[in-house]
Amino acid sequence: MSAPVAAYIALGSNMGDREAHLMRAIGELNNQPGIEVTAVSGIYETDPVGYTDQPAFLNMAVAVKTELAPLELLRTQLRLESALGRIRQERWGPRTIDLDLLLYDNVRMDQEELTLPHPRMMERAFVLVPLHDVISSSHPLHEQVSTTSVAALQAGKDGITLWKTINWRSASEPSGS
Repeated sequence: MSAPVAAYIALGSNMGDREAHLMRAIGELNNQPGIEVTAVSGIYETDPVGYTDQPAFLNMAVAVKTELAPLELLRTQLRLESALGRIRQERWGPRTIDLDLLLYDNVRMDQEELTLPHPRMMERAFVLVPLHDVISSSHPLHEQVSTTSVAALQAGKDGITLWKTINWRSASEPSGS
């Protein structure tokens, strides 16, 4: 294992109990060896993109510290999606859960299995707005993410609205009485 690095993951759901799917995915990510969830965005309701004849999504982003290499982290996410009921039927179609690795430290890579930063994230308000909630101010893309997400929310044309805010630490810790 190497020293932990920061990574950012987008989450989305538009089937069944969308919020429960997101919360379960965050909990499962946090329970994986070598992954610690350090920040959680608000939950945003967003219009579908690509294939639009489907229910609205709930989208989030999380910041994690991880000891896993980028491909190991991606493969862990894919295993979690499957364990949480994701069935891949059609591109951009409905899903119980979607986990996309957006950024991994300052790594840039372009391989068949993984491209970093995520190749379409800067075009998608449903990714950038939640990412803005959790991205470190020291990350090289912070300013670009911030500018683009603020513009998307102000314009209101990207079909994204804040649905709910959560406090990950208080929601994930057992209550003491």
